[in-house]
Amino acid sequence: MQDPQTQSPGICVLVHVELPKEESREDLAELERLAETSGARVVKAVVCNRDAPDAAYFIGTGKTEEVKAAVEESGASTVIFNSRLSPAQERNLERALDAKVMDRVALILLIFAQRARTYEGKLQVELARLQYEQARLVRGWTHLERQKGGFGLRGGPGETQIELDRRALRERITQLKAELETVSRRRGQNRSLRIKRGVPTVSFVGYTNAGKSTLFNRVTSSDVYVADQLFATLDPTLRNVELPSFGKAVFADTVGFIRHLPHDLIAAFHSTLEETADASLLVHVVDASDPRRDENIESVNQVLEQVGAGNVPRLMVFNKCDLVEDSPVGMVDGIDGKPSRICVSALTGEGIEDLLRACSLMLSREKLNFTVKIDASSGGKLRSMLYALGAVSSESIDDNGVITLELSISQKDASRTDSVTNGELSRAAGGSPWKNDEEFNFDSVQ
Repeated sequence: MQDPQTQSPGICVLVHVELPKEESREDLAELERLAETSGARVVKAVVCNRDAPDAAYFIGTGKTEEVKAAVEESGASTVIFNSRLSPAQERNLERALDAKVMDRVALILLIFAQRARTYEGKLQVELARLQYEQARLVRGWTHLERQKGGFGLRGGPGETQIELDRRALRERITQLKAELETVSRRRGQNRSLRIKRGVPTVSFVGYTNAGKSTLFNRVTSSDVYVADQLFATLDPTLRNVELPSFGKAVFADTVGFIRHLPHDLIAAFHSTLEETADASLLVHVVDASDPRRDENIESVNQVLEQVGAGNVPRLMVFNKCDLVEDSPVGMVDGIDGKPSRICVSALTGEGIEDLLRACSLMLSREKLNFTVKIDASSGGKLRSMLYALGAVSSESIDDNGVITLELSISQKDASRTDSVTNGELSRAAGGSPWKNDEEFNFDSVQ
């Protein structure tokens, strides 16, 4: 028997509302793809324009009647809105349409629930769903209003069924957060071990269906599930890669992003997205054939800012160049004569060697080599932190108790260490060599 939390919406009618504010605009074609990804069969799309959402029905009473007629004519069981609905709007629409109503957020949560395979992924999706449903326990379910008298496990005197359900939901959310914290600590330990060993992480990010997993499979010789669907892969995958002229690195395939990604999902997937925030390099995969390419890039940038990865070094990779007429392949020079992006085809393998070379060069750029001198009696904390980062290449101590450390450290780790130690690293190095903003010339390294 299928889990109701992952059950397909069945036959559905889409409702797309054009709103004037840029931050409220969505894409009807993307909603259709999302619905199809969830297993729904779209039979009709109702489109309307509004200056502002209606407080009761979002689309107003007249348009609600039009949607109801479409539901009755098509025999649809679900109506999916391409906007976020309030609990009251959702409840009013279900009563008026006599059909299940989902908003865009609920649809994305459903797809995530269908896609989750690992223990951590299932916990994250359940947490996001319960947080979303907290305000929706009163969706016309009259049995939830009955009072329960007496004492014991079923509640105190006069406690209503809805109060019991809310309490049970809060307890389950607390339990899920505790379990995810345990998983997060384990993930953090693995990440710390990689850092200690000096192994950088290259995290693949991008808009959903940009071809991240196909590209990931190509460069790592893996078999991560791929399909021409939104959110085809959900659970993160890590693989070791030997980069040319650099050495070992860990490549991480992450969940795809989407515009207006629900905040509940971002919060629930915090530990997974930490892999992105703590990466040494982000490979931002862009679907070069998508007409909304520039908007998708901006949406990904916004999510990266939300998860604390806005300052991580980034390499732009335009994928699916085989679908774009006269598209260049490999490194593309910008107006300053330096590469502005890498153009590849994950399907045909074109440009992959240039991508691996670019990753090597970007990671090499991140490693800084300099010397620091620390007093043995007062520099123990800094020394310990540098060893924990795997940044110490060699160590010596003179007769006066001065420790000399030869470091090989990333710009990000050096900056963070200096901040945590209140400038102690800068003083020990006699300056701040990691603050050199000179652009790296790809052509200077063969």
